[in-house]
Amino acid sequence: MTTPIYYHFQKHFNVSARKAFEWCTTYTPGDYALMGGQDASRKIEHITDRTIILTDTFNIGADNQIEKQKLVQLYPETLFWTSTHISGPAKHSQFIYQITADTVDHSHLDFTGLFLDYGNEKIREADCLKLAEKICKEDAESWTLLAKAMEQDLR
Repeated sequence: MTTPIYYHFQKHFNVSARKAFEWCTTYTPGDYALMGGQDASRKIEHITDRTIILTDTFNIGADNQIEKQKLVQLYPETLFWTSTHISGPAKHSQFIYQITADTVDHSHLDFTGLFLDYGNEKIREADCLKLAEKICKEDAESWTLLAKAMEQDLR
């Protein structure tokens, strides 16, 4: 049985909302280096100017790799985008990103995650909450690193 794990967090940026959106949605092959140097690679396929397929490959040991494909849909007029896993261990999981202006030079990201856990056949509610906390913390920590890199790039 698949277990849905829902979570949410906010991340504040010391840059304008428009600049933050453009930085966050300009995908490059080296994006994973910004989040702690994971041994990973990224292929970027632009389907349209607003639809992108990201193929991320992670090396997880001797001759072991995990590949994840994500369908990204951009909505630049509202500073919003989605990322839906179309393959890999989190298949069909979906992540929603919304950037909002706080002031002229400050903004924040509202992140909403739906992680589909295929690994646990039957998970207790308490364990589900612990898993949501763990995943939320990991994703928020990645966004802390991304926010720092963004602010350095845009200064």
